[in-house]
Amino acid sequence: MGVAGPFPGSAGRPHGPVMDRDEVDRALARLGAEHEAVETSLLALQDHAGRRLLEGAELTGVTKDRWATADQQITLLWFYFDAYTAALTGIRELRARRRWSSREDLAELTERLRGRSVTVASPAADPASRTAGPAKLAEEFTLEELVARMNDLYASSLDMVVAADAVWSALPARIDLLSAELRRTRSLAHSVGVRPGEHPSGDELESITHELSTLREQVISDPLAFWRPGPGSSAPGGGRPDTDRYDRAARALEDVRREIEAVLQVRQDSEKRLIRLRDLLSRADRTLTEARTARGEVLAKIAASEVPAVSGPPTALHERLATAAEYRRHAQWHRLSPLLESLEEEAEDELRRARESLTAVTAPLAVRAELRGRLDAYKAKVARHGMAEDPLLIERYDAARRMLWSAPCDLRAAEQAVLRYQHAAAEVLVPGRAAPEPGPTDRGEGS
Repeated sequence: MGVAGPFPGSAGRPHGPVMDRDEVDRALARLGAEHEAVETSLLALQDHAGRRLLEGAELTGVTKDRWATADQQITLLWFYFDAYTAALTGIRELRARRRWSSREDLAELTERLRGRSVTVASPAADPASRTAGPAKLAEEFTLEELVARMNDLYASSLDMVVAADAVWSALPARIDLLSAELRRTRSLAHSVGVRPGEHPSGDELESITHELSTLREQVISDPLAFWRPGPGSSAPGGGRPDTDRYDRAARALEDVRREIEAVLQVRQDSEKRLIRLRDLLSRADRTLTEARTARGEVLAKIAASEVPAVSGPPTALHERLATAAEYRRHAQWHRLSPLLESLEEEAEDELRRARESLTAVTAPLAVRAELRGRLDAYKAKVARHGMAEDPLLIERYDAARRMLWSAPCDLRAAEQAVLRYQHAAAEVLVPGRAAPEPGPTDRGEGS
């Protein structure tokens, strides 16, 4: 805020020999520069925006306590500065009596410049006078000691003022911007039916509203409660505002905003999603119907085979789909959104289960079809080699074919008959060489 740093201090010197005129003049020049720097810093502190706000604010908590102390310190600073000014004026007047100061004048000037020549009555406002034992009626300082005392008071007061001003400059404006965003989000939420007591996001918006209102009040009345001093920093105002509560509220609002956007998206594409859901459930129903029909066929055509049961239609899903359509008709988007998400996942699962059921039920028919194909393939191979009229092959082929084309078909017996035909065909085509043993695929798992 343009406040000057700590006042300049004089280099320490022992109270030694009498100063000559040049030394006195140099000391007065240095003290004049110091006086100007001190005055500039005090005026800047007096005009600091943070100090003016602290004077007019209704403070609470730690800020109220620290400002009471800082306000007294600022008053004491001016009291010390007046004493410093008066001492410097007296020294200048003494030096100005004569162009060529006498030895007695130089001795007095040396005493005033280097000795404890400044007597300051201890004001009741001095915080140190209440904590350092019995109150003193007056204190004596060298000019250097007086500047050092003012430095300490100035640094402490400035630290408090700068910290409060930094919090007030950072947090209220950010809270106001977030509150404006909160109002827009609440309006949007209301338009899609997200209200307190009806939807978790509506309750969360109420909670965020209360938190931001409370946070702003506390920041305004007790800014130092939201200040984090910098580690190891001795400079006035070293640290940063504590934005943890603000950040949590901002994250919570962002989460709710995403939820509202998801609800809005549901309003825009709900019809397409409902149509897709109806299609998924319809395909699942048709697949299950096909599986039940296939199961009856398998039980009639395949013997000695375990056929899994087929579940009924997904009635519960159809009922929930009807509920979703009802939500859409009544524009209850906040209820429709989660229902559609769960329905889409469950409908996909239902269609997958229906397909798995059909595959499991028709597995015996697939095994029979594979055996029929294998038998015909070997017969064609034998015919290409001119061995189709071999009596053993004809006998074994007819036996396998009767089993595969009869109902009910014993798959295990039919598979053995096909294998016997394969062995016989191998012997005829390559004498002395047996047909290879069938692998898992040849045997038809699940038969």
